[in-house]
Amino acid sequence: MKDMFVSDSVTYVGVDDTTLDLFESQYRIPYGVSYNSYIIFDEKIAVMDTVDPRGTEEWLANVRTALGERKPDFLVVQHLEPDHSGSIRRFVEEYPEVTLVGNQKTFPMIEQFFAIKTTAVKTLTVAEGDTLSLGSHTLQFFLAPFVHWPEVMVTYEQTEKLLFSADGFGTFGALSSDIDWITEARRYYINIVGKYGAQVQNLLKKASGLSIAAILPLHGPVLKENLGYYIDKYLTWSSYTPEEEGIVIAYASLHGNTAKAVRRLEEILRQKGVQNVAVFDLNRDDMSVAIEYAYRYDRLVLASVTYDASLFPAMEDFLYHLKIKNFQNRKVGYIQNGTWAPASARFMKAQIAEMKNITEVEPVVTIRSALSAANLTELEALADALV
Repeated sequence: MKDMFVSDSVTYVGVDDTTLDLFESQYRIPYGVSYNSYIIFDEKIAVMDTVDPRGTEEWLANVRTALGERKPDFLVVQHLEPDHSGSIRRFVEEYPEVTLVGNQKTFPMIEQFFAIKTTAVKTLTVAEGDTLSLGSHTLQFFLAPFVHWPEVMVTYEQTEKLLFSADGFGTFGALSSDIDWITEARRYYINIVGKYGAQVQNLLKKASGLSIAAILPLHGPVLKENLGYYIDKYLTWSSYTPEEEGIVIAYASLHGNTAKAVRRLEEILRQKGVQNVAVFDLNRDDMSVAIEYAYRYDRLVLASVTYDASLFPAMEDFLYHLKIKNFQNRKVGYIQNGTWAPASARFMKAQIAEMKNITEVEPVVTIRSALSAANLTELEALADALV
């Protein structure tokens, strides 16, 4: 278990989930995920968020142990996605005198998700910059709409300089897993929050005016040291700037011939000194990892067979994911294959044309069924253009 000690006044009470196969029913999480929750102890006690229903009973046991004979005064609800709010109803049943703290968009969602009539429970509605005193600790609330839901807010504790960052700075991976932060934080950000770069930039501007000693996200470890590193990564990702020089080759091959062309291109690129080359078989590899690397590197090659006078489904899916995550500011090259009417490049180009600041690289390599000597020359030319 990673060190989740925050301070003598702030206790971690979250839980790990190591048996869930798909996060949000679409992202593979081989290392699990954590659902984070914290308790701030003072004259009054504030619980920061709940956990997914999968972890309710374990979380409540953690809360009871931490509280002892005391009762919570506030439950701060920063984000209504069920992996963080899914235990609100059980919590209110156990602690009926608690006051739910949220913004004006929070409480309608609570009613929708949990059939809790907010008129029947204690609530406190906060707005941008509002504060809540617990005694020697003071919470200040900042709205973060569409990072990545409209009701999201983050909370800054002024005394200990703690930023409770909601889904910001979160990662896949249970706390009991042995992974580096960057490994799963990038994949988490690009796939979960990637669409909302402008909104993340706005939140980072707010955070830049705060003195922050630690960042407490709703997934993954508490960040206490070298905070500039984590913030710099978020500045890069949210601005859609390539993180590193490198080339992703994403391919959809039907009978293996397009795959052979891709492997040959990979060899040529490495011979030309390109160290970072990541190849993804879109039919088999994890789509979220392919999307992550497309954002990580500055160049992308799309290679697809023509299928039913269009694109192979896996390539169609990949381009759809790029588009909805606001893919931009990259160089893109193409390899198409077809036996009688190769047309996949036209369809790939049409999708890419809907994305911002894309530089297309020539030549388009056109394979007719299987690699030819002419194709090898074209692959060399494409490699030169990419390098």
